[in-house]
Amino acid sequence: MSEDERPRKLPKLADDNDEATDRELGPAMTGAVHVDDDRAQTGAVGASNTHFETLGNADDRLTETSESTVKPHTEDGAPQMSKNQLKKLLRRQKWAEDRESRKDKRKEMAAKKKERRNIMVQEARETGGEEAVKELRKRWEGTRAKAKRSTPLPLSIVIDCGYDDLMTDKERISLASQLTRSYSENTRAPWRANLMFSSFDKLLKERFDTVLAAHKNWKNITIIQEDFVEAAELAKAQMASPQGGKFVGPFADCTDAKPEDGEVIYLSSDSENTLTELKPYNTYIIGGLVDKNRHKAVCYKAAVEKGIKTAKLPIGDYIKMASRSVLTTNHVVDIMLNWLQLGDWGEAFMRILPQRKGGQLKEKTGGNDGGEDAIAEEDEDGDADVAALEVVADENEGDDAEHEP
Repeated sequence: MSEDERPRKLPKLADDNDEATDRELGPAMTGAVHVDDDRAQTGAVGASNTHFETLGNADDRLTETSESTVKPHTEDGAPQMSKNQLKKLLRRQKWAEDRESRKDKRKEMAAKKKERRNIMVQEARETGGEEAVKELRKRWEGTRAKAKRSTPLPLSIVIDCGYDDLMTDKERISLASQLTRSYSENTRAPWRANLMFSSFDKLLKERFDTVLAAHKNWKNITIIQEDFVEAAELAKAQMASPQGGKFVGPFADCTDAKPEDGEVIYLSSDSENTLTELKPYNTYIIGGLVDKNRHKAVCYKAAVEKGIKTAKLPIGDYIKMASRSVLTTNHVVDIMLNWLQLGDWGEAFMRILPQRKGGQLKEKTGGNDGGEDAIAEEDEDGDADVAALEVVADENEGDDAEHEP
């Protein structure tokens, strides 16, 4: 084949389709077909709408919402947010729009539950009489009934929520769920602590004021915007008041304890100290941080900077784990409440630790191998945990929480 017959090799096109290439190959080869300004602007808008419609087709239920409330592109046609970000935004909007339908569904489920219980009461009365009915109703008692039998002790638990800026939206949602569970467990515990949330502001507070607005009806809890140091001082004053707690149950033999003897202890897995018992008039602080272990020892450093004593739960002294020794925030609170009831760390751990962790009681040799750094892991079922005491994401629903998708 002669050189004249050989097809000419096309030069590599520059990203900007410069004028030299246009002149050499022509608009038909480069695709640089010239249009007037009005047509160019119309084309840009059309491209934007095409991208938007393609995204909407991924979920037909969101198309109407997206067209009316979301603009995926700016006026000059540049992308304003990624496709995944837009989908998440649309899902949140859909979740908010369906709130009334979810409320109706809950009412329907409550009616069916009441009907089933009426049938069970009738069967229990026929087989065991009124005693069987009383036992059945006792099993059905809700949080309010259990709270009436719950006795406060002169002991405080503060959850430090001062790490709002270090968390993503998903992590903040997880923390809100853990706070809800912590409140629920403390409210119905036989011996409850003075529970407090400190540094409760910014986006976390916004979530509780909107999605979790039912928290405004909570009782036996203090929520403040000040930091954990101010919370500890407030907790000390509360415990010294007549309503601060009774010396019963685990504290029945501690009537000689004085408020000035109480300590403030920040629980952190990075601490060299190990917690051996819970004492009256003490305030125990748990760091409310869900960060997938991006911020190393941030809670421990915050406590040291403020001159607060630190300690870690003795999980390594009592439990041999088949996997990593990790706990969620509400698990930490629940373990402490169970210790007040049982007086034994090993039994308290075994009651609360998830079965998938394969924890087993071990000989009380006094050794300590549970001081792992806080490392978030996400299990196959979607739960995320935290090593020892540092808080990480937990996708389980709280008793009073309403979760977004």
